Amino acid sequence: MMEILPQLIVSGLAAGSLYALMALGMILIFKTTDVVNFAHGDMAMISSFVALTLMRGYHQPYWLAVLAAIAMGFVLGALADLILRPARNAPILTLLIATLGISLMLSALGGHFFGYQTVSFPYALVGKPFVIAGVILTRHNALALGVAAALGLGLFALLKYTSVGTAMRAMAQNRLAAQLMGVNVRRVSTLSWGLGAALGAVAGVLIAPVVFLDLNTMITVLIKAFAAAVLGGFTSLLGAVVGGLLLGVLENLVGGYLSTQLQTTFVFLLIIVMLAIRPRGLLGAPVAGRRA
Repeated sequence: MMEILPQLIVSGLAAGSLYALMALGMILIFKTTDVVNFAHGDMAMISSFVALTLMRGYHQPYWLAVLAAIAMGFVLGALADLILRPARNAPILTLLIATLGISLMLSALGGHFFGYQTVSFPYALVGKPFVIAGVILTRHNALALGVAAALGLGLFALLKYTSVGTAMRAMAQNRLAAQLMGVNVRRVSTLSWGLGAALGAVAGVLIAPVVFLDLNTMITVLIKAFAAAVLGGFTSLLGAVVGGLLLGVLENLVGGYLSTQLQTTFVFLLIIVMLAIRPRGLLGAPVAGRRA
């Protein structure tokens, strides 16, 4: 059984990189607005369907369709911020329920415009897989790893070396203080929602070929992204990456050595255990309360 371990780890890292990418979007929104976006999966679902419609219905090239999906994700995130803005000072539970309402609305719209059937989604790259020391890496998984790494590094660079990133980090520390220092908190909030949802859209179009696409596909992905964020720490972008990769590997090991039917159960169990023994996650900082 040990001979399959390297293969399980590599495949787990490929899947985990996409969980990490979606978790990064969730955490970016949470850090700047204190809102856990449970509509994140449905935003990715709608964006993926937009890409598929452009490819199959209008015969557009794959990469143009993906760019349209990313743009749709950004727009959906920005619209969600505008919808939630009047309730900005409401209790956190109220905002969470509001995101669930947005999720249900997007699911209904998805069914109306795209139908309720499960459909296949084309792979970005096809062809002979890479074989390294006996470990098989498909071209799609290689692309997923590369895209997730590039976007993750790009996000870190944005936050660290740009004025927009500085404003986002200031809002993450204290919204009122950032506003007093001249930060346009509404604009930065909308941008954070848009970028977070756009990251989710990228993850969606890369996951869809593997799990197929329907109205409920991204719910499971959202749960796994949430588990990755909890595992790594909901206040840490680096924690999202670590949590996503670790979750992907652990999930693959459970499927490879125990049963694939236990994988989702394992994810829920991991969330419960992590919240019980270390609520702030592996790399997250403790949060004393809601920021001003």
